[in-house]
Amino acid sequence: MNNIEAINIPLTGRIDSNNAAQVEQDIFAKLEGKSGAPVVLDASKLEYISSAGLRVLLRIKKTNADMSITGVSSEVYEILEMTGFTEMIQIEKAYRVVSVEGCEEIGRGANGTIYRIDKDNVVKVYNNADALEDIRHEREVARLALILGIPTAISYDVVKVGNSYGSVFELLNARSFSEILVSEPEKIDWCVSEYTNLLKKIHGTLVPEGKLPDMKETAVSWAEFMRDYLPKEAADKLVSLVKAVPHDNHMIHGDYHTKNVELQNDEVLIIDMDTLAVGHPIFELASMFNAYIGYSELNHNVIKKFQGFDYETGCNFWHKSLAAYLGTNCETKILEVERKARIIGYTRMIRRSIRRNGLENEEGRKEIAFWKENLISLLEKTDTLLFNTTELEIEAVEENLPEVQQFTSEHLEKANCPLKTQMQIGIAVEEIFINIAKYAYAPEKGRATVRVEVEENPLAVIITFLDNGSPYDPLAKEDPDVTLSAEEREIGGLGVFMVKKTMDDISYEYKNGKNILKMKKNI
Repeated sequence: MNNIEAINIPLTGRIDSNNAAQVEQDIFAKLEGKSGAPVVLDASKLEYISSAGLRVLLRIKKTNADMSITGVSSEVYEILEMTGFTEMIQIEKAYRVVSVEGCEEIGRGANGTIYRIDKDNVVKVYNNADALEDIRHEREVARLALILGIPTAISYDVVKVGNSYGSVFELLNARSFSEILVSEPEKIDWCVSEYTNLLKKIHGTLVPEGKLPDMKETAVSWAEFMRDYLPKEAADKLVSLVKAVPHDNHMIHGDYHTKNVELQNDEVLIIDMDTLAVGHPIFELASMFNAYIGYSELNHNVIKKFQGFDYETGCNFWHKSLAAYLGTNCETKILEVERKARIIGYTRMIRRSIRRNGLENEEGRKEIAFWKENLISLLEKTDTLLFNTTELEIEAVEENLPEVQQFTSEHLEKANCPLKTQMQIGIAVEEIFINIAKYAYAPEKGRATVRVEVEENPLAVIITFLDNGSPYDPLAKEDPDVTLSAEEREIGGLGVFMVKKTMDDISYEYKNGKNILKMKKNI
């Protein structure tokens, strides 16, 4: 680092074609005989700069490699950024000062706190005093998310808040889902629906390779950290389970809870994007579990302070959201996935507490012991952290047809399935599911599983129906004679016939006590 005293030169007013030559002459006069000294151009009073002024800056930079510009106004900074000067010269922007004293806190995360500073705007104040790089990262990933179709707010200004920095966002008349759940608890089902729809949209978004951090790498480091705090067998299994999760370039938010989901003018937005990453959904679900249950299991006041609602509401919202996300009300399936989320969740909480000196106080030791006991128990019963989101297990009753249709339609849309093909598959899904609902368990009721898979090369959709009802092959029935007149035709029998005609392949087998009907449609 250069220890020579810097040369400070003020830039004032306007630098344009009228005075650029004189400004340049004056600056070089001040630099004469001071070769090698750092040059700091103070632009706090610079109001305007044209291309003629930019040429002056470039010539100074060419002869003084150690040159920087400080106190640049937003207007001048925009010009410097647009012309690429911010890439080749160290430029420090002048930031307006904002106070959050007395402001409503609307969100708090690992990296900062969000305050409403007026009815139109909020500011995220970062915990890190040297947060400019963090702010730049969050703005970049938020912009990427918006381009990829995720509804979010983009920071339009950077401000100074106390000893740190903040990003300012426009959130006009916005309310967090936490606020809605507190003030209008009867809207919980609406909140769950909108919350999980946005979550599925995020998780369904494929991110170009290398654009976002890989959450698996972070989770592996959490698991490795636990080697010093778990029995060897448990630690080895934990690391093995996390490493076995495949790399996934689909987006995850990383801190997805109701304080980070906002309703603005009937549009649902996700905010606080600095934790954006790619990875398997289990890492997201673990974070969600922690937000609603994990951190509050021993002290129910934690969630009240953090989210504004009580522990019972948090548990209810978590359960409803997980069921909606998985597309099932089957408690066995929900608890299976929750156990997997808990493993990652407890690992993260233990590590976080230990790194924050949790072992040095009674409350921390009690929490860590509780989390470790649960983690070890879960590890004994778990062989994989993966779960299948392409399956819907549901009661086989006709009233559930709309849910089945919505489930299959979502997967068809993700596969960019043409509308005509979607309609043909939709008809086939209706016919097969209604057939199961009417006959598989009659006169009793039972459950059915619908699995949607997408094949490539060639692109095709495979939909499989499974039930534990009486063995029955609907394909064995003779096809109706469609050449007969209306008077001669029998009523019924057209449903399975239509499925045969519209699908490219259809098969049936009875195996391990299950009826399995599989149909394939090339796209």
